[in-house]
Amino acid sequence: MAQKHGITETSGQSVTPTSISSWPHLGLRLSALAAMFGVMLLAFLLSLSFGSVRIPLEQVLAILLGGQAERASWTTIVYDFRLPKALTAALAGAALGVSGLQMQTLFRNPLADPFILGISSGASLGVALVVLSVGVASSSLLAVTGLIGNLSLAAAASIGAGVVLMLVLALAQRVQSSVTLLILGLMIGYITGAIVSLLLYFSIAERIQAYIAWSFGSFGGVTWSRMQVLAPTVCIELLLALILTKSLNALLLGEAYARSLGVDIRRARTGIVASSALLAGTVTAFCGPIAFLGIAIPHLCRALLRSADHRVLIPACIMVGATTALLADLFAQAPGLSIVLPLNAITALIGAPTVVWIILRRGVGREMFG
Repeated sequence: MAQKHGITETSGQSVTPTSISSWPHLGLRLSALAAMFGVMLLAFLLSLSFGSVRIPLEQVLAILLGGQAERASWTTIVYDFRLPKALTAALAGAALGVSGLQMQTLFRNPLADPFILGISSGASLGVALVVLSVGVASSSLLAVTGLIGNLSLAAAASIGAGVVLMLVLALAQRVQSSVTLLILGLMIGYITGAIVSLLLYFSIAERIQAYIAWSFGSFGGVTWSRMQVLAPTVCIELLLALILTKSLNALLLGEAYARSLGVDIRRARTGIVASSALLAGTVTAFCGPIAFLGIAIPHLCRALLRSADHRVLIPACIMVGATTALLADLFAQAPGLSIVLPLNAITALIGAPTVVWIILRRGVGREMFG
């Protein structure tokens, strides 16, 4: 009998996830998770300290603990601007990391990401219909869009992602193979992308610029009132992902084996797709399409923990995803300068080298499946 990445393998067909008590190097993994938590807290504090206005870390801690800062403006900057932005980045990074992990496991595809089923494309279509249709519709729509502002974009993205999600869930109930579902999801993405391209072609320049600005992604559009929706939603969806841990571990060895363990493949697939799509759709609705975190974070966590067991990978993806998103947003702010770089450019510069390094160091197929 051999053990790899928290999965017990025998010479026959009986392969089951190990119990927590039989994990090798359990103390090392717990220490790694504790270190990840510490790094996440440090990244969170740095995101509150750095920006166009530099606030000393001790002043940030004093403000968070309810004390008085040396300058009253620092308290306003932290509470009204940087704290909701940092919380949004942490929630978005955690959601996209877990969502990417679920998709890579379900489809056994190391390049799968949270948006592989067309959820991001559906959200983009919803936003495009609100923003770009102004160029071909009456001026009254422009007035409505201007009145509602960013809230209309979040609502439109939520509706677009929700419509695609319902379509994908309906398909998940009908098809037998996850590969077939993957192909159908890609086709949905192509169709919605084509409609967006047509809207771009016929729209006016100002509306195109507004759509492009949304597509760059940003953590800065979430106010405290919107945080009351974003935070509980993401937390509930992450809890659902934790509940699906057993099914995810079973699927590591393929659908046929998971079925032999008594797992209802169709129900498990539907739950995983719903969990991943809701996580990605929620983030896209509030922050725009944030690229590359969903691909890179699961690979980075597998490399750090040397495990494919979702009982440790999901908490790791939550913390590493939050940390990476916070650092990406910090770099995008260009500390000390008044400019803000495109967030998706920063996430790609962080994510792509990470994936390349892991592939060259360990081999992506072996890293995923043992």
